[in-house]
Amino acid sequence: MGHHRIVFLGPPGSGKGTAAMELSAALQVPHVSTGEMFREAIRRGGPLAETAKGFIDKGQLVPDEITVQIVRLWLDERGRERGFIFDGFPRTLAQAEAFERLLAERNLPLTAVLLLDVSEEEILERILGRLSCEKCGALYHVTRVRPKLEGVCDKCGGKLIKRADDTEETVRERLRWYEQLTMDVVRYYERQGLLTRVDGNGIKDHAVEKVMVLFGLVSRRARAS
Repeated sequence: MGHHRIVFLGPPGSGKGTAAMELSAALQVPHVSTGEMFREAIRRGGPLAETAKGFIDKGQLVPDEITVQIVRLWLDERGRERGFIFDGFPRTLAQAEAFERLLAERNLPLTAVLLLDVSEEEILERILGRLSCEKCGALYHVTRVRPKLEGVCDKCGGKLIKRADDTEETVRERLRWYEQLTMDVVRYYERQGLLTRVDGNGIKDHAVEKVMVLFGLVSRRARAS
């Protein structure tokens, strides 16, 4: 299938994680989030990982230079294998510029940057209506994906709860941060002619299908139906 090197961008609640995982499975290339990279680095230990852990434990964003160093290690170990789909990185303009230098040094140019465009109203409705099972983690929504019995998980019978940080104030704050930091990244890739916008409003599965069509693929959901 060739080597695909893709960056997935989108606001919190846009469904980019789901779309990136589906595309990863279809293209058979690794789906990489910085969260996973940090966890892997921390498991293995070392001074860089310990520094990153210090920020994560305090609930703070890991500084760009540390994030970029961890990405560099990942690229050197696994970046050449089958390509990659980076989800949620680069998050800032400084990260995007450093990432481009890392890729240029290794002759691994990006092949696509995908932006899931979702309106603030849509994201608020999605996140504020989110429910999850406290036992198995299954996700539901108060209007869109309702359980058979209110407040009870269909899969394991566990109690459905709302995340404490899923409030309108915190969601709007997360969206403000995204707007301040990541829109510079969007413009950066737009100037390079790498960016493709995908309308992510409405049913999340539709966004997945649109992404698949871009790559001449049919998603596993479509094959199963």
